Amino acid sequence: MKKLLLLTLFLTALSPLSAQVHFSPVHSAVAAKATSGHKILAIAFRTGRSEFMVKFTATVIAILPDDMDGSRHQRFLVKLKTGQTLLMVHNIDLAPRVRNLKVGHKITAFGEYIWNDKGGLIHKTHLDPGNDDPHGWIQHKGKRYQ
Repeated sequence: MKKLLLLTLFLTALSPLSAQVHFSPVHSAVAAKATSGHKILAIAFRTGRSEFMVKFTATVIAILPDDMDGSRHQRFLVKLKTGQTLLMVHNIDLAPRVRNLKVGHKITAFGEYIWNDKGGLIHKTHLDPGNDDPHGWIQHKGKRYQ
């Protein structure tokens, strides 16, 4: 019953009349089964929604220098088939670096979306040390990095 209610709430969020529905990590678990991550990300970008877990596949369009301030992060840009771009921020203190990543490669990822005016960013692509949130990951060339 609870799952059905959550699914109904999420599908309502996809309608044009859903501006007041708030995405949350619970909705994202249902979202992965209900529709594509690309649609979810397009709606979130258009409406300024943030802080939900999402699964998607994208193409690497740029490799950026690592962020070495605080926790170290591997950074790269990806583009969805919708044209939306995302900054991937992968914590390499908590997960292995994605090896041999090149422009043009496809990745599949599950992480938390944070809105920004450039398309958004994805982080939490690692095991959650406190087991409070879903575990994220990046898959590249058949290997899962988490």
